[in-house]
Amino acid sequence: MASRIADAASPYLRSHAGNPVDWWPWGPEPFEEARRRDVPVMVSIGYSTCHWCHVMARESFSDPEIAAYLNANAVSIKVDREENVEVDSSYLAAAGAFTQNLGWPLTVFVTPEGRAFFAGTYYPPSPVQGHPSFRQVLDAVFAAWRDRREEVEANGAAIADALSRGAVEPGDLVTDVTPVLASLAALEDTTHGGFGGAPKFPVSPVLRFLVDQGDELGIRTLDAMAASPLRDPVDGGFFRYATRADWSEPHYERMLYDNAQLLACYALAGRASIAEGIASFLLTTLQQPNGGFASAQDSESTVDGQRVEGFYYTLDAASRARLEAPPLDGKILTGWNGLAIDALALAGRLLDRPDWIAAARRGADFLLEHHRVEGRLVHASIGSTLSPAVATLEDYGLLAQGLLGLALATGEVRYAVEARGLLDASAAAGEPFGIPEGRDPVLEAQGIRVEVDPADGALPSGWSAVASASEVLYSLTARPDYRERSIAALGPVARFATSTPISAGAALDVMARLAGPLRQVIVVTESPDAAATARRDPATTAVVTGSQAEAFASAGFELFEGRTTRDGFTTTYECEAFVCQLPVVVPDPSP
Repeated sequence: MASRIADAASPYLRSHAGNPVDWWPWGPEPFEEARRRDVPVMVSIGYSTCHWCHVMARESFSDPEIAAYLNANAVSIKVDREENVEVDSSYLAAAGAFTQNLGWPLTVFVTPEGRAFFAGTYYPPSPVQGHPSFRQVLDAVFAAWRDRREEVEANGAAIADALSRGAVEPGDLVTDVTPVLASLAALEDTTHGGFGGAPKFPVSPVLRFLVDQGDELGIRTLDAMAASPLRDPVDGGFFRYATRADWSEPHYERMLYDNAQLLACYALAGRASIAEGIASFLLTTLQQPNGGFASAQDSESTVDGQRVEGFYYTLDAASRARLEAPPLDGKILTGWNGLAIDALALAGRLLDRPDWIAAARRGADFLLEHHRVEGRLVHASIGSTLSPAVATLEDYGLLAQGLLGLALATGEVRYAVEARGLLDASAAAGEPFGIPEGRDPVLEAQGIRVEVDPADGALPSGWSAVASASEVLYSLTARPDYRERSIAALGPVARFATSTPISAGAALDVMARLAGPLRQVIVVTESPDAAATARRDPATTAVVTGSQAEAFASAGFELFEGRTTRDGFTTTYECEAFVCQLPVVVPDPSP
């Protein structure tokens, strides 16, 4: 049969194009088809580097008998959770009514009106230890649809109604992080490092918060991870997570968002060699010829014609060179690329690596040219194919943050202007921030509304991302509305930031900045050597030439107003909340 997903913007969907299952991409059409046929819809959600997604594809979705049964009794939709973020969040929330073991692949059965009435995750081809086979699940679902339709529809409507009432009330921001640091310390695995037992994740937003606070727990955790099997000693990147408490037996996929955030953490912690390994992985493996960064590298490689989990990563460099490397998910996601741009700009500045800053600039220029179409921010692309999925709050916040970091690393005001435009557009779309492109149109038409999850998980939530970028903009412009919006955006996560800090790392980082004194250090110099020295100091806000300072000031960034060199020498302005001490003039060394 002709595949509808062969040219999708998602490698995950493309990998299923040869299945005998008659897959539809996400959109209104499959629901219309289900309504016409009077059958339920199966929404199968996964992502390209998901091991168990690959397993279920091989075991069930490639089985002609299962596919024929599924095609005859349902309409099947394949969704990439990284592409259709709101769809994944909505169905993940609905699946919580049926199972506590949430994860991917996520298998959700819904009515033609989009109401979930049964859900689970991976289903084996045969019953295993009390877990039904996929065929048994299909039998039960189709029987319920055929024989108990009213009950099915009532349950689906009740779940949708409950989810629509799940908004999080705002709370008061954390102003004293001391109790939070104590709570995180209580979670430390004092034997192996990190937090909790198995499985063990990096929890990068929390590590960044700890490093920014100068807390030794963050440094201990980073050092434990660097010395563990979670780090690839050959390519330098970090794997997604470890299945054991001692960081061993990793799940070998390597994600852009993990490695971008860890690059920033290790650079700030002064662990230059580890940071260099991560940056090398980002630039040599994930960065594409067009400048954008691929989403991830798979955990599986092909050995003797078979897909094998993790084998490639157990080899040394010489042995790897004889094998085909695991495939990339070449999908370029706007928000995740924003993380990479910010991290490379920061690490490049601190460690005096202009090549990393140049790589960040290439990524930013690609997004600004190709991920904006007729005023719309594009969420994802692959090659010349743009995803129809709407942009997310995460896209706006993380890209803005990355552009601001790049502006401060390069002294190029155009990136700061672009960041300000993104946040202003988001602010105009809702209070305190919204998504100019609106919500997913299919979910909107179905009346399915799930609030943006305020928790920081593997990466900052959309709320934390826009709050962080807005706080930085306030520090550069002195516009109080940016500070006020930053505070308001953190309201939803503030309710649990103290009680569950492991899920609020990025938000806590912004709250700490808002609660503390706003210290700003601007160095104006025409000397490349003096500029490099100043950039290596984490306390430095920006290093600019006189003309760059003038360009920032002319563009409305008040912090740079009147910042010039004195007598042609390197001049440092130390300020607190825009009130500056007398400038410090240092004669430049003779050439």
